[in-house]
Amino acid sequence: MGLDYSYEIFMPPRNVVRALTRLAELAPQGRNTPLLPVTLPGGEQLIVPFTSKYKSEPVDCSAGGTLELDTSIVIDVDDAMREFHLGDVDRVDELGRVSVGYIYLTVWFSPAWHPNFASLQFTAATSGMSRMFEQSASVRKVFTDLTAAAGGVCCLLDTETGTFDICWLNGETVSGETVPGGRFSRFHNLVAAWREPME
Repeated sequence: MGLDYSYEIFMPPRNVVRALTRLAELAPQGRNTPLLPVTLPGGEQLIVPFTSKYKSEPVDCSAGGTLELDTSIVIDVDDAMREFHLGDVDRVDELGRVSVGYIYLTVWFSPAWHPNFASLQFTAATSGMSRMFEQSASVRKVFTDLTAAAGGVCCLLDTETGTFDICWLNGETVSGETVPGGRFSRFHNLVAAWREPME
């Protein structure tokens, strides 16, 4: 079995539309992927340049539950990216970015373990991509920037060790902190510290 590292972003449920809209802006331009209509809880509709379970049929999440998307996004190239994309240097665009995908996204609109916050979990498709998730500052920045743009409260990196790296918390980039760790002995304590962003 390979590695399945992931970044997870937590936000007020009303901010999911903003997060998915910003994510769509990070999609590679000029791809032939058909646009995917998604109906979100509350009936709001959104069209994204991704697939869901490799299909482009409309997805109805109006009753809640989860949304699964197969995403590709462009990320600035750094050393870890070069290592991951060795042999794909021709894929670097004029802005020094490369397309990374598939990254599997699961959106939980109201998870039982923290129902006041939606969760967007981005999981690497391969072991190589998982290592890149852990090592690349550019990848980390993409997800912390997305957290900030979406009005998220927290962003974590899960490397399947039982300890999560805290990347973003309550409006600030975080480095060198984990849960469990010195500040938060368990996940419940971290959730208790989340503050909804000012609109």
